[in-house]
Amino acid sequence: QVQLVESGGGLVQPGGSLRLSCAASGTIYTIYSMGWYRQAPGKHRELVVTITGGGMTNYADSVKGRFTISRDNGKNTVYLQMNNLKPEDTAVYYCDADLYGPGLRRVYWGQGTQVTVYS
Repeated sequence: QVQLVESGGGLVQPGGSLRLSCAASGTIYTIYSMGWYRQAPGKHRELVVTITGGGMTNYADSVKGRFTISRDNGKNTVYLQMNNLKPEDTAVYYCDADLYGPGLRRVYWGQGTQVTVYS
């Protein structure tokens, strides 16, 4: 069984920073990519950023220059450093991992962590 556990969400004022973490645990043979998505109230879930095992990244235009993803392959953990946060960044942030686990390759999701940017 594989689990993704996120942490680091919270309340912050515009211009502030937060750092999210997501740790994958369980029977994991290979992680192909990990990433962050977000879903604001009344909106579809959208890509924030992904990172491959080799370190290739893909950022949404809305977060380029403000958010930075990093990955610790030894710990099966991915981090999202969010700087200069804006009210429109308010959402539930979900971590995902495309990995080969018990018997198959599939995408796993975390439970989500709330990020609220308020004035």
